[in-house]
Amino acid sequence: MRLTPKNIKWLKLGLHLLAFIPFLWLILSINQGWLSADAAKDIQHYTGRMALKLLLATLLVSPLARALHMPILVRCRRLLGLWCFAWASLHLISYSVLELGLNMSLLFGELVKRNYLILGIISWIILFALTVTSTQNLQRKLGSNWQRLHNLIYLVAILAPLHGLLSTKVLSLQIVIYALISALLLVVRYKKFTQWMIKHK
Repeated sequence: MRLTPKNIKWLKLGLHLLAFIPFLWLILSINQGWLSADAAKDIQHYTGRMALKLLLATLLVSPLARALHMPILVRCRRLLGLWCFAWASLHLISYSVLELGLNMSLLFGELVKRNYLILGIISWIILFALTVTSTQNLQRKLGSNWQRLHNLIYLVAILAPLHGLLSTKVLSLQIVIYALISALLLVVRYKKFTQWMIKHK
């Protein structure tokens, strides 16, 4: 089946729903008391996993479009990236509010003590930069620099899974699987990834 611009609109709608419905589920879980005794941790882990899932989905678009010979699929990449940033922001907010009570001095102290937080913050900053510059207007203005900036998604694909792996006291099989998928997606792009690594040594 060949995707048409009309099909893509429906596909985008479906992807928006898939990214938004988990938020409704989270709100319902909070209201109904379905979370554990440590609800703050549950919320942080849930939002972090959603951000990671959407990061992997974003990385999957290009190789999937090539494999299926459907370049039109690339039109879905931006919306997945925006949802990834939205969930990453919810993850950061949930940690800042529920864990630290918006105490910025405490946040800086935690960054010094916990290296995985630094990985998370760097990932969020990169995603913020990619989100701000994701418009076609800025893509034209930045020219070749736009692609250089957006290649930093490869760095996020390394740092974000590491952040997830190091942030849990008990190693989660789910996070391990996400990290392996991220590594696989980087291997699929090994030529572009190695070129990016050489340029940034």
